Amino acid sequence: MRVSDGCVLEGVLQSTLLVAGPGAVVEPTAVLVGGPIVLGPGAVIRAGAYVRGPAFIGTGAIVGHASEVKNSILLSYARAPHFAFVGDSILGHDSNLGAGTKLSNLRFDGRVVYVYWDNERIPTGMRKFGALIGERAQTGCNAVCNPGTILLPRAMVPPGETAKGTVGSRLAVSSPTP
Repeated sequence: MRVSDGCVLEGVLQSTLLVAGPGAVVEPTAVLVGGPIVLGPGAVIRAGAYVRGPAFIGTGAIVGHASEVKNSILLSYARAPHFAFVGDSILGHDSNLGAGTKLSNLRFDGRVVYVYWDNERIPTGMRKFGALIGERAQTGCNAVCNPGTILLPRAMVPPGETAKGTVGSRLAVSSPTP
């Protein structure tokens, strides 16, 4: 693992909560706070990224410039390469967030977040719950996933669009109505 000079580690290495695999890189000006934070082999935290633990950044995953990851899991080769917010979310294997994507984790009214599956509204019991992003799913630039959004494997959210409910390959298969 290579931790570059100029990165900020607060409450991470001091308490041995950062665990990193071979080839993991933390670039200058990246900020890692709290823990535990786990970086898999070849994971990259790019310059200007902000990671608030707990967080798991899997093998070959990327947290890029001006991206923030909070209390989330990025599985192998998942990418939040630039200007993304990933809060209380899970990104599946080889998923990609376009520049400026936001995985919103708090409802506007502050109430409990629901997920929608098979047209059923299921309470998560949590006020903060982001998105579940399936394997090889992707968002276009400046896309937003509302709290509780599920992107199925290979799903796509077009640039500038807002996703909610459960999203299939291109269209919402369940649209929540609160």
